[in-house]
Amino acid sequence: MDLDRYLARIGLDARPAPDAEGLALLQSAHRRAIGFENLDIPLGRGIRIDSESVFDKLVVRGRGGYCFEQNRLYADALAELGFQTRPLLARVRLGLPEGVTPPRTHMLLLADLGGVPWIADAGFGGSFVPPLTLEDGVQVATRDGARHRLRKTGTPGSLGGEWRLERAAPGAQGVWQAQYTFDLSEVAADDLEQGNHWTSTRPDTRFTTRHVASIALPDGFAGMSDRQLTVSQGAASETRTIADAADYARTLREVFRIALSEEDAAGLALFA
Repeated sequence: MDLDRYLARIGLDARPAPDAEGLALLQSAHRRAIGFENLDIPLGRGIRIDSESVFDKLVVRGRGGYCFEQNRLYADALAELGFQTRPLLARVRLGLPEGVTPPRTHMLLLADLGGVPWIADAGFGGSFVPPLTLEDGVQVATRDGARHRLRKTGTPGSLGGEWRLERAAPGAQGVWQAQYTFDLSEVAADDLEQGNHWTSTRPDTRFTTRHVASIALPDGFAGMSDRQLTVSQGAASETRTIADAADYARTLREVFRIALSEEDAAGLALFA
């Protein structure tokens, strides 16, 4: 991995220390610089999650990616900086009713900082999740006023997972929404390949039927689903409809920091 080139991509001119502050700094910079997106799927291109392919796409070519890509790149950078991590798999609960058990299609990282386990996740597209210690009830706030917390809710091997990540939206203190659940089982490289394959090819899922992009902003969050763009900063929120392929490519570049050509944008089913 070319760590210096990665750091330049995310706007850092010095290497963060391998401690809690360095972890938070790197994760924040990563999420604000490399947009979350699934656009290679509707373009009919495969999603490769080996280190070389991910570095080329997200760093060299200036694209974004989804969790299996984002957290592969993030894990490689953390390793170069001296952090010890391993992958975990989670079930995304956002927007699902109670009683539904989704598959394990989200990748995150478990980091060891001086014997203390932390959750590190630069690849969750639904919100900006700062690092959290693996501790029941721990909470962390983001600059937009949202809060995230971890709850230990189950037993090892249960379908509900041992842990649940929750989020309270700005102004909704005490109203917690489940984001995803996970356990601490060892995850093999082929487990990640299997999860990535299901996520990128299964018919009628969010990633095979929609065009999505998101990015953390200094004091907010931006998301785009198909041609609907929403940008929230502080107490203000603006929503608009993308006009055409040129507008789409420009919005990806200017808002989400994703380099997709106008020609590729015009090839999306959104503008067929």
